[in-house]
Amino acid sequence: MPVCYNKLWKILIDRGMSKTDLIKSAKITTNAMAKLGKNEDVRVEVLVKICRTLHCTLDDIIEILPDKQEQ
Repeated sequence: MPVCYNKLWKILIDRGMSKTDLIKSAKITTNAMAKLGKNEDVRVEVLVKICRTLHCTLDDIIEILPDKQEQ
């Protein structure tokens, strides 16, 4: 299931946060951030840490895209 984290990047821009700031604040790994940057799957635990740090919900940071077969 393809995902897109563009909503997350927009929140970071709006709040003046860098990816490094988020890594430190949310206590996530650089590997997790790299996966997010490539729109790859990450553990739900990582997404929850980000949501808690940014005081938002999953819907605010992730978009689930339709599979190519469904189009």
